[in-house]
Amino acid sequence: MAVAGPTGPALSREEVDRALARLGAEHEAVESSLLALQDHAGRRLLEGAELTGVTKSRWAVTEQLVTQLWICFDAYTDALQAARELRGRRRWPTSAELSELTDLLRGSAVTLPGGPPHAAVTVLGGPPRLSERLSLQELLDRMNEWYAQALAVVVSADAVWSALPARIDLLAAELRRVRALAHSVGVRPGEHPAGDDLDRITAELAALRAEVVADPLAFWSEAPPGAPPGTGRPDTVRYDRAALALEEVRREVEAVLDVRQDAEQRLMRVRDVLSRADRTLGEARRARVEVLSKIAASEVPAVSGPPTVLYEQLAVASDHRRNARWHRLSPLLEGLEQRAEEELLRARESLTAVTAPLAVRAELRGRLDAYKAKAARHGVAEDACVVERYDLARRMLWSAPCDLVAAEQAVLRHQQAVAEALAGGRVPAQAGPERAQGLGLGQSAAVPVDHEGEA
Repeated sequence: MAVAGPTGPALSREEVDRALARLGAEHEAVESSLLALQDHAGRRLLEGAELTGVTKSRWAVTEQLVTQLWICFDAYTDALQAARELRGRRRWPTSAELSELTDLLRGSAVTLPGGPPHAAVTVLGGPPRLSERLSLQELLDRMNEWYAQALAVVVSADAVWSALPARIDLLAAELRRVRALAHSVGVRPGEHPAGDDLDRITAELAALRAEVVADPLAFWSEAPPGAPPGTGRPDTVRYDRAALALEEVRREVEAVLDVRQDAEQRLMRVRDVLSRADRTLGEARRARVEVLSKIAASEVPAVSGPPTVLYEQLAVASDHRRNARWHRLSPLLEGLEQRAEEELLRARESLTAVTAPLAVRAELRGRLDAYKAKAARHGVAEDACVVERYDLARRMLWSAPCDLVAAEQAVLRHQQAVAEALAGGRVPAQAGPERAQGLGLGQSAAVPVDHEGEA
C-alpha cells in the first residue's frame, strides 16, 4: 500500500497514469496555443511596428508575458518529463515511487524564480534560489491566464489593423474621386465651403490612418468582462464621422455637377416662368382698367409691376453659366426657380382678385337668364311683374358702370317675381304694342351699352 505524503494519500498506479495522460493532453494544447500565438499575424505586426500610446505600453507588458509563458511552459515540460521518466522505470512502481510521483503531479514540484522574466526555472531538487513554488495545475492555470491576456492584445490589435486601415484607404480613394469632380466644377478651398470641407476630411483621414497604424489599441472597444479574447470591436466613430462628412460633400458636388449639365435648360425654364408671370400681370393690369370702367363702387386691388429683381438675378445666373462658375450658379439657380414659381403664383392670384367683380357680374347675368328660361318653360314669361323686373335687372347688368349690389337685388327681385307667378297660377295678360314699347319688348330699347358692345 502506498504511503501517504505531504500532498495526501499516494496515488495508485491507475491514477498516476490518468493524471499523466491528462497533463500530457494539456501540455499539447498549451504548446499548440503558444505556437499559434508565436505565428499570429498580429504579433508579427506588433513586433515590427513603431508603436505609440496605449498599444506601446500594453505590448511591452505582453512581450514580457509571452517570454514568461515560454519559461513556464519549459518548466511544465521538464516537470512532466521527469514524472514520465519516473513512471517509466517499471511497470509496477513501488510505494516510494508512487509517493514521489504524487509529489511531482500534485505537489509544488515547479520552482519559478522571482527575478526578471528571463530568469531560469528549475524542477524540484535543483539548487535553492529565491523563487516561487507551484504545482503543475497551478502553473497550468497561470499559463492559461497569461495566454488569455497576451492573446487579447494581439487579437485586438490585429482586428483593428485588419478593419480600419483598409476602410480608410477606400474612403481616401473616394475622397480623391470627389475632389477631382469638385475641381472640375470650380469647388476649391477658399472659394466654396465644400472645398474647405474636402481639405479638412483629407487631413483627418491622414491623421486617423497614422494613429490607427501606430496605436491600434486606442481604437478598440473592449467587450464586457468575461467575454472571450478579441470579442470587442474596432472603434469607428472618427471614421464614420469622416465618411458622413464626405457623403455630404459628394452630394453637394454632384448637385453642382447636375447644374453644369442642365444649366441652360433650367435657365430657359426660369425665363419662361418669369415671362408667363409678366404676361399674367399685364393681363391683370388691363383687367383692372376694365373693371374700374365697368363696375361701379368696386374696390379693385392694385397690380404690382414686373419682377425686376428676379430678372437681375437671372442675368447674374446667365453670367455664371457663361464663365463656368458652377459652384456659384448652383445655389443661385435653385433660389431663382423657387422664386420664379412664387412670382407666377402671385401674378395669377392678382389676376383672380382683379377680375372677381367681372366674375360676379357674369354669375348674376347667368342667374337672370336661367330664371327667364324657367319663366318661359312655365308660361309666366309674359307676366307683367316678371317682365318689368327682368327688364330692370337686365338694364343694370348690361350697363356700364354696373352697380353689383343693386344688380344683385334686382336679380333677386326677378327671381321672387317668377316664384310668385308660379305659386299664384296667374295667366299673364297679353301685352299690347303700347305696353311692349314701354317695357322695351318687341323692339330695341334704349339701354346703355358698355365699351364691349354688350347690351
